[in-house]
Amino acid sequence: MKADKIKIQNLEVFANHGVFPEENVLGQKFVVSAVLYTDTRKAGQTDELTASIHYGEVSAFIDRYLKEHTFQLLEKVAESLAEELLLQTKGLQKIRLEIKKPWAPVGLPLETVSVEIEREWHTAYIALGSNIGDSEAYLKEAIDKLDHLPTSRVEKVSFFLVTAPYGVTDQPDFLNGCLKLQTLLYPEELLRELNRIEQEAGRERIIHWGPRTLDLDIIFYDDLICEEDDLCIPHIEMHKRSFVLKPLEEIAPYKRHPVTGKTVREMLGELENAGQETADA
Repeated sequence: MKADKIKIQNLEVFANHGVFPEENVLGQKFVVSAVLYTDTRKAGQTDELTASIHYGEVSAFIDRYLKEHTFQLLEKVAESLAEELLLQTKGLQKIRLEIKKPWAPVGLPLETVSVEIEREWHTAYIALGSNIGDSEAYLKEAIDKLDHLPTSRVEKVSFFLVTAPYGVTDQPDFLNGCLKLQTLLYPEELLRELNRIEQEAGRERIIHWGPRTLDLDIIFYDDLICEEDDLCIPHIEMHKRSFVLKPLEEIAPYKRHPVTGKTVREMLGELENAGQETADA
């Protein structure tokens, strides 16, 4: 279902943002409009303010944030404010934010310039694996680091599963799992964080499908279909890997593949049936 909207229109704030030094010192007026995407159903049924987003408190937050910080670019003002609102406002799923700068100093008769952005929470499913050293410790440390990213929250973690190696079979068994992550990071940004956490765990990319201290893969990111040189979402091999599908089925059995339309449970069932047919042949 689509989210409901609470709108704040043309909130005037006197603050110190701009490229020119005098703008940072003297200050000027900014006009802020925000569309807050949330679920107002409970508030509409109960008439309780605590069941909704308090637009007065959000307006006060916007006013205070713009006055307490100084940025050169409107883009930075909008990005930082949107992120803080999403992090601090309970029930806020998405925000559309426009920040206007009347009479911007461009030396021309200009009424206003503005920056408008949309930012929202995204749902990613991450597969975890390790087969070197204390694998359970590596997986738990990775989960903790993801949960402590400033713009991400771990919502669910599957059981850990011992599995035979995939691809290169002459190596120790793996410990595998999956987690559900709520994040403000874009896919490429999330990938960089995963690579950083892998490197901090001593991951070395020497042999494809070889042994590793830690392996972190993006399986799903919302319903995104992405085919870049260094990033493919959904993960291109996921439907072939029981060590991904089994733990994923525990936390997201009815999550659908955006290309095939099959649920995780259906994909796992097909893979297990195919394996049984091969064993019976």
